[in-house]
Amino acid sequence: MRLKRISVADVEYTAHRLAQETMNWTEPIPDFSTRYTNSLERSIEAPFQSFSGKQLYPGLLKKSAILFYLIVKNHPFQNGNKRIAMTTTLYFLFKNKKWLRVDNQELYNFAKWVAESNPKLRSATVSAVETFFETYMVDL
Repeated sequence: MRLKRISVADVEYTAHRLAQETMNWTEPIPDFSTRYTNSLERSIEAPFQSFSGKQLYPGLLKKSAILFYLIVKNHPFQNGNKRIAMTTTLYFLFKNKKWLRVDNQELYNFAKWVAESNPKLRSATVSAVETFFETYMVDL
């Protein structure tokens, strides 16, 4: 089965515009156009990269893990990167008929841990993201 991709427009709607429309606290959400140039684009394309005909991140688990990690660590927005990484990853999983059945606070705590992780430990952190997702991933 070929995995369905997400686009910048998907992220703008699911992770940004919906937050603006539905959030009931005072956290500022900058306009989507203020994101850092190409950082989001690179983050959502990376899971589908290949080299010499081999996918760098084969399968939904690896693709979703690197997507989550890169949006958190590349910090494409002035504010809300953990929230956007969580929402974008959930949307990507949803499009591919999967979901994470996990407590919201646990997911937030995990995203915070990823954000605070040492970038020199990228491989180990991405592996931890894969393990976390594998633990909580369910079929829709």
